[in-house]
Amino acid sequence: MERKHMSAFSLYQALQPQLPPPVKKANLQVEVKKKSKTKSSKIIPSKAQLRAERRKRKRKLLKSVQKTEDPIVTADVNKAETCVNGESLDAVLVELGSISNSRERATQMFQWLIHPVPAAHFFRETWEKKPIYVQRRNPDYYKGLFSTAEFDRILREENVQFGVNLDVTSYTNGKRETHNPPGRALPFTVWDFYESGCSLRLLNPQAFSHTVWNVLSVLQEQFGSMAGANVYLTPPGTQGFAPHYDDIEAFVVQLEGKKHWRVYSPRSENEVLPVLSSPNFDQSDIGKPILDVVLEAGDLLYFPRGFIHQGKCLPDAHSLHITISSFQKNSWGDLMQKVVTAALEIAMEEDVEFRRGLPLDYLTYMGVQNSDKEDPRRVKFLSQMEKLMKKLPNYAPVDAAVDQKAKDFLHDCLPPVLTPDEFATSVQGASVRWVNGRVKGTAAHITTQTLIRLLRAGCARLCSDGDAVHLYYTIDNSRVYHKEEPKSWEVQAEHTDAVEFLIHSYPSFVTVGSLPCDSAQDKVSYKICAKISSNTCKDGKKSSVL
Repeated sequence: MERKHMSAFSLYQALQPQLPPPVKKANLQVEVKKKSKTKSSKIIPSKAQLRAERRKRKRKLLKSVQKTEDPIVTADVNKAETCVNGESLDAVLVELGSISNSRERATQMFQWLIHPVPAAHFFRETWEKKPIYVQRRNPDYYKGLFSTAEFDRILREENVQFGVNLDVTSYTNGKRETHNPPGRALPFTVWDFYESGCSLRLLNPQAFSHTVWNVLSVLQEQFGSMAGANVYLTPPGTQGFAPHYDDIEAFVVQLEGKKHWRVYSPRSENEVLPVLSSPNFDQSDIGKPILDVVLEAGDLLYFPRGFIHQGKCLPDAHSLHITISSFQKNSWGDLMQKVVTAALEIAMEEDVEFRRGLPLDYLTYMGVQNSDKEDPRRVKFLSQMEKLMKKLPNYAPVDAAVDQKAKDFLHDCLPPVLTPDEFATSVQGASVRWVNGRVKGTAAHITTQTLIRLLRAGCARLCSDGDAVHLYYTIDNSRVYHKEEPKSWEVQAEHTDAVEFLIHSYPSFVTVGSLPCDSAQDKVSYKICAKISSNTCKDGKKSSVL
C-alpha cells in the first residue's frame, strides 16, 4: 500500500501530547499583587484618599498615552530630503561611511529610518508616548535591508536552529501556538510549515545578514542601548501572534507585501512602559484599537513598550517585515536598582544607624497582617525607615552604577562594521602579509607624532570596580547575543588620564605625544598602542584604537 506523504506541520501536530490546557494563573497573580499594594506600609492620610489619588493619576497618565493626534505621517516623495539619500540602502551606507563621527552617523541613520519625521520632534513628542505610522508610498525605500530571497539563502547556507534562531508560529481561533521541532531548520521543513499557514520568525538576523548587522551596529549608538531585530515572514490571510505588548521600543519596517496592524493603548497605569512583556491576550481583553492601518512595503510603524498590537496578513499578499527594537531594561528604575543596592552596602559599612538592630517586637505590629492597626509604634517605625531612606542618597554611587549599566550595554553591543577609513587605519587593515617565504609588515611604526583616536565614540568605556580600572570594548564582541564574555583589559592607574583624554577627544585625532603621560617613552610604549594598527594612512601618521 502506498504511504501517503505527511507534511512537517501535520507531523508536528500528530506528535504533540494531548495535554489539558494549562491553568491560567494571571488573575491570581494580579490579585496577590493588588493585595500587597493595598496593604503596603506607607505614611499616607488614608486608604480612601490613596485610592482616589491613584485613580486621578491613572486617568491623567492614560489620557497622556492615548493622545494620538495625527498618528499617520504621509511622506512626500517629492519633498527635499533632510537625511541621507541613496538609490538603495547600500548607497545610504556608503554615504554614511564617509561621515567620520560615529555619533553623527548614528543620528543620520536614525533620521533615514523614520523620515520624514524629524528626529528631534520624534524624541520630544512621540518616543515612549504614542504610536506613529509613516506611509511612504515608496515600496523600495527599505530595499536592500532584508528580503525573502535572503531568508531562503540563510536557510540553505547557515546553521539555523529551531527555537534558537527560528520560531514557527500560528494564531488561529484565538489560540497562539509554537511549532518548533528539534534540530536544524532545513529549507524543506521550514517552507512546508510556511505553506501550511505558519509564520516564520528569524530571531537574530544580524548573525546572518551583513546589512542588518551594519544598520544595527550604527543605530545602537543612537539609542545608547542595544539595537536588536527580528524578521517576520507571514503567509497570506494568516496571523502568527496573539495580541500582546512588548518591553521594547519597536520600529516595524515593512519590507515586502502588506500587513494589517491594530495598536491599542495600555489598559492601565501599571502597563504604561512595562518592565516585562505581556502574556497573550484574548480579543475581549484589549478593547478598541487607537491605530488601524495597513502597512505596505516602504512603510514604518512605531509603538512604545506597553502598547498592545497585533498584525494579520491580508488574503492577497504575504508579509515580510523586520522589527528593530531597543531600550529594553533601560529605565530610571533599572539604574536605581543598581544604585540603591550599592548605596545600602556603602551606608551599612559607613553609618552605624544602618547597622543598629530592629526593635525586638517589630513583628508584632509591622507587616501586612498588622497594617490596619492604629499603633503608635508603627508611626515611630515608619518614621525611622523614612529617616534612613532620606540619608541613603548620601551614599549613592551614581557614577559607578552608570558604569555598571555601561558595561552591560557594551556586552550587549554588536561589534562595529568598519567603514573603509576605519578599516584602513585600524589593526583590521594591517599590512602584515607573507611574501617570498617571510612575514612582512609586522612593525607598528608609532612615534610621538602618530595620530590616533578611538574607532567609534561608543566602542569603549573606562570603568572602575573599586580595585582596578578596566577599559571595556566592543570590537571583539560576537554577532550572536552574549556568545562571548565581556571584553576588557586592565589599565594601570598612571595611564587612566591618557585613556580618558583619548575618549574625550573623539572624533578628533590626537598625537601620541599629546597623551598626558609622565614621559615620552610612556606615550609611545603605553599599552594602548598594542591595540593600534601597524597600518597607516598615506600620510603615515593616522591610526585608530580598538
